[in-house]
Amino acid sequence: MKIFRTEQFNAAHRLFNPKWDNETNDRIFGKCNNPNFHGHNYKLEVELDGPVNPETGYVLDMKKLSEIVKQEIIERFDHRNLNLDCPEFANLIPSAENIAMVSWNILREKLPADLKLKVRLWETPRNGVEYNGD
Repeated sequence: MKIFRTEQFNAAHRLFNPKWDNETNDRIFGKCNNPNFHGHNYKLEVELDGPVNPETGYVLDMKKLSEIVKQEIIERFDHRNLNLDCPEFANLIPSAENIAMVSWNILREKLPADLKLKVRLWETPRNGVEYNGD
């Protein structure tokens, strides 16, 4: 059985590789390399896959899942500049791919190990990524 929880957060970021010169960063990242940053309204989908507990009828109580996602991800990233405010991205480009991996790693530690975890992060309504730990 698979269950899903969707949350949203707003954050600014800049895609910039400090090992490259400005021309290379502009060529690779384009507008996403704006030195004054830019923002997105992210949609985060958290999927858990596992057996239904016969005593509760749940894979995991959705209220508990919601609380974990809000506490561990939303409070950490919402209305933040990911490059400047979040130590998780001090040495990691905050691309959608890396935000999804960081979110997965944070959540993996807080959720039951017997449940498979997958996160989907939508940066725009048309651009998203999915990560399951592989």
